[in-house]
Amino acid sequence: MDSTKRFSSRADLYFKYRPSYPKSAVNFLFSNGINKNSIVGDVGSGTGILSSLLIDKVKRLYCVEPNDEMRNYANKSLSDFDNFISINAKSESTTLDDNSLDAITVAQAFHWFDIEKTKIEFNRVLKPNSNIFLLWNNRISNTPFLREYDQILKSLSIDYKSVNHQNLGRAEFDFFFDKKWYKTSFSNFQKLDFESFIGRVFSSYTPEEGNRNYNEFYNELKKLFDRENQNGFINFNYNTEIISKRL
Repeated sequence: MDSTKRFSSRADLYFKYRPSYPKSAVNFLFSNGINKNSIVGDVGSGTGILSSLLIDKVKRLYCVEPNDEMRNYANKSLSDFDNFISINAKSESTTLDDNSLDAITVAQAFHWFDIEKTKIEFNRVLKPNSNIFLLWNNRISNTPFLREYDQILKSLSIDYKSVNHQNLGRAEFDFFFDKKWYKTSFSNFQKLDFESFIGRVFSSYTPEEGNRNYNEFYNELKKLFDRENQNGFINFNYNTEIISKRL
C-alpha cells in the first residue's frame, strides 16, 4: 500500500486516540535549538498531534503532510493560528525554500520516508547548523496486559512486523545524520477506557472491518480488556524516543 494513503480510512481514530507527547519531550526540543523565534517544519505532521504542542511556541510552523484526510484534521484544529501553514507534500519534496527552516520535527513518521531523498531535501531546506528531531512513542510491553496485547498483534494483525518503526536501526540513523546523532527517551502513557483502547488499537496497522481476522481480533481484545482492566481502565506505557543531530 502507498504509505501516503495508509491512514486515509483511520484519520479520525488517529486524531482522537493516538498518544500525544510528554512535556519533558517538548522541553527537550526547546533546549536543543527551537525557540520562540524559530521557523519550524513539522514533516509528516499527520493530524497535528506534535504540531499542536509547538504552534503557540514558535514564530512559524509549516505542517507538511501528503495524506488529505490526516492533513484536514490538522487544518481544522490549527487554522486559527496565524503562524500555521499547511502544505500538501511529501518529505522528499516539501516545496519549501532553500535555507528556510531553523529546525525540522518528524513525529511517528520517519519510517515511512524515502530516507535517501529525504536527507537531500532536509539539507536543502534547513539553515546551517539547524537541528532535526525524529520522535516516536514506543510502546513498552512491561505489564501482563501489554505483553498479551503484543502477542495478539503478532498473531492476528495484518502487517504489524513489516511496518513496525522499530525496524529502523543504527545503520539508517548513521546514514541520515552522518553518524552524528544521539537518542533521548522520556516516559509517557495513556489511560484508556474500552472505547479509547479500541480506537487506539484500530488507528493503525490492525485489521479493519471486512478483514478475515477482524472479528477474532476484536473478540480477543475485548476478552483481554475485560480480564485486565482496573476500574474500567488500562494503561498503554511508552518510551517517547527522540533521535536528534549531535551539533
